Amino acid sequence: MNTAQAPQFAFIGLVVSDLAASLAFYRRLGVGFPEGCEDQPHVEAALPGGLLLVLDTEETVRSFHPSWRPPAGGGRTGLAFRCTDPEHVDAVYEDLIAAGYHGELKPWDAFWGQRYATVHDPDGNGVDLLAPLPDAAG
Repeated sequence: MNTAQAPQFAFIGLVVSDLAASLAFYRRLGVGFPEGCEDQPHVEAALPGGLLLVLDTEETVRSFHPSWRPPAGGGRTGLAFRCTDPEHVDAVYEDLIAAGYHGELKPWDAFWGQRYATVHDPDGNGVDLLAPLPDAAG
């Protein structure tokens, strides 16, 4: 395929069971979803680099794919948010846990040189928090 004609990656889409809960979670991580969109069937927020994070309600997806059902078992989708430093990873993790979100992996110093933690969004999607460790930033 000619690269001039290749499709371009445009957005990351999540199907959510409770739009207001998902908006609150991602806004807490700094994603700029528009205010007052909690009752919309589809919302978008611009991400750095020109991509979008798109949230659709389960009802929206069923409106064009009536047999769709939420997946069972563990997810295979993960999102990651870069924090400013290892202490920021810890602080964001603690903030999310204090707000009632599920902490999957407490912050730890990963062997690949990052402070790393994982929380779940309201639908159980893994959301990683990461920052380079001082010795690995070189």
